[in-house]
Amino acid sequence: MSLSVDVALDGARSPLARARVAELARAVLRAEGVRDGMLSIALVSTRRIQALNRKHLGRPGATDVIAFGFSRVGKHGPVVGDVYIAPDVARESARQNGISVREELARLVVHGTLHVLGYDHPEDDSRTSSAMWRRQERLVARLAGRGKAR
Repeated sequence: MSLSVDVALDGARSPLARARVAELARAVLRAEGVRDGMLSIALVSTRRIQALNRKHLGRPGATDVIAFGFSRVGKHGPVVGDVYIAPDVARESARQNGISVREELARLVVHGTLHVLGYDHPEDDSRTSSAMWRRQERLVARLAGRGKAR
């Protein structure tokens, strides 16, 4: 059993090294008890994420992260999924929230990985009080070294 995470830069630049992105995703998988999985993370341009958003989710405009988790074969089958992150959209979110781009990108890696694992949240203002959001923030705090997760 192993955790394989592949990270690609597809028309985007990122202040977070590919190795760090992979390390964050593996840490989330381990924290969630996953022992066998394959995850692909692509850091993409705003134009690319906009096209993915329209094609797969039927939503106009760009978003910061899109994730696809594939059904596991059996209870202990491997986790398999794809995560797409737009660093330029993350830069704008970081600026609006007064945080570093690195922290926002780390949050999106955690967020996308949790989606692959089946977590979900509402699309309205209550999203930040959802169980997924709380789990995400605990993981971000722990993995970014800002505090200890419980």
